[in-house]
Amino acid sequence: MNGLGNDFIVVDARETAFQPAPDQIRAWSNRVSGIGFDQLIAIEDSRDGDAFMRVWNADGGGVETCGNALRCVAWYLNRDASDKTLKIDTLGGATKARVLRADATTGTASIDMGKPGLDWRDIPLSEEMNTAKLELKVGPYDAPLYHTPVAVSMGNPHCVFFVDDIATVDVKATGSLIEHHPLFPESVNVEFAQILDKDTIRMRVWERGAGITQACGTGACATLVAAARRGLTGRAATVHMDGGPLHIVWAENDHVIMTGPVEVEFEGTL
Repeated sequence: MNGLGNDFIVVDARETAFQPAPDQIRAWSNRVSGIGFDQLIAIEDSRDGDAFMRVWNADGGGVETCGNALRCVAWYLNRDASDKTLKIDTLGGATKARVLRADATTGTASIDMGKPGLDWRDIPLSEEMNTAKLELKVGPYDAPLYHTPVAVSMGNPHCVFFVDDIATVDVKATGSLIEHHPLFPESVNVEFAQILDKDTIRMRVWERGAGITQACGTGACATLVAAARRGLTGRAATVHMDGGPLHIVWAENDHVIMTGPVEVEFEGTL
């Protein structure tokens, strides 16, 4: 499945235990010799929810959550788009999901991602710092290419740089550099965002453990929160990524709501 090109193997593991080894995950994620994906997803039983979603990156490492994958899991659990709210648990916390539209291979879902983490310990950072204006620069000290990003946790860590022209950003070079910066002890997802207007953001992303991806749901949420904190947008905007747009709202109750598409590429047995 994919959400705006951010692609996954989604395994239904509610009846059969699924514990892949890192080398298996890396083999499956290889786009030449394997199936190829950004993340591997397992749908497991949950004690007090409709399901638990477990996530591994393409490099074999486990991570807390994935916004685009949550929409895919919601569609899988509610393929007829019946009028109900699903509770999907993750290592990053519980989420609520509603499937707004569904057919045989596509759909639209809305995910309540909960409240963003804005304290330095939420990200986490290795030292106390104002997360709205991190003391972090890329490039020459007196003329940095990128500087003063915003840190946000959406159940996983994000570092958002605002740029004047996103077309000039070397996402791979800078993203891979920041991903393992000592300031981020659990590594970090890196977003580069250009504000087009008060309601529109253009964003590209380097995902930890996966590299450049076509879209990142939690990254889109983190980018909207970061832009609103800086006063660059309001609390709702459309975030356009390489794979397409997501509509993000930072609601008055501080919960972040993400709405976007789902697509099934093929089904089989692994």
